[in-house]
Amino acid sequence: MRIKPRKSPELYVRHHTTPAVLLRILDLFGVAVFAISGALAGIASQLDLLGILVLASVTAVGGGTIRDLLLSRHPIFWIEDPWPVYSIVAATALTLIWVHLSPVPRNALLVADAFGLALFAMSGAQIAESTGCRALVVILMGTLTGAGGGVVRDLLSAKVPLILRQDIYASAAIAGIAIYLLMRAAKVSAAFALAVGFLTVLGTRLAAIAFDLRLPTFAPPQ
Repeated sequence: MRIKPRKSPELYVRHHTTPAVLLRILDLFGVAVFAISGALAGIASQLDLLGILVLASVTAVGGGTIRDLLLSRHPIFWIEDPWPVYSIVAATALTLIWVHLSPVPRNALLVADAFGLALFAMSGAQIAESTGCRALVVILMGTLTGAGGGVVRDLLSAKVPLILRQDIYASAAIAGIAIYLLMRAAKVSAAFALAVGFLTVLGTRLAAIAFDLRLPTFAPPQ
């Protein structure tokens, strides 16, 4: 008996939720944006060309790889589809050219990371939703997809990951995914719910960067 090859989560999402071209563009743009943030982190850490490319790669596909492993989705999305790899190489090359030609804005890494977080959080949530996961798991998988690559990037750069700091980061992804799920439960179209969820994550994260918004901390009693 011949076993039919599994359709990738990305292919499922593209054909069953929002228009194929739109989600295809969002997938590759999310990979490219996270690759840019990884490349910028590598440049800031004064890594060589290979180190910059490695950091860009793990940032771009780290979260999605962990998600696919936890959901037992094989082959891993970037192994099945080579276009994310092409996007990483192109984004890294363009980042190196950009840095060579002009100074990098102070918050460029954080802004690039915010776009990647929003894009991957929503695509990860849709992928988990397509497998029949419960709402809580969808939120966790979407947040992991959005934040996982950044965690690996920060660890390799010898920094405390953003998700563990006071910054509003993972909480922004959780809020956007929760709104997306609530809108889907209310029978709102997938495309509109996805857009609102994406803008919620992005807007929350950018507001936190612009106004230095942070979560409260709790100190032990003296």
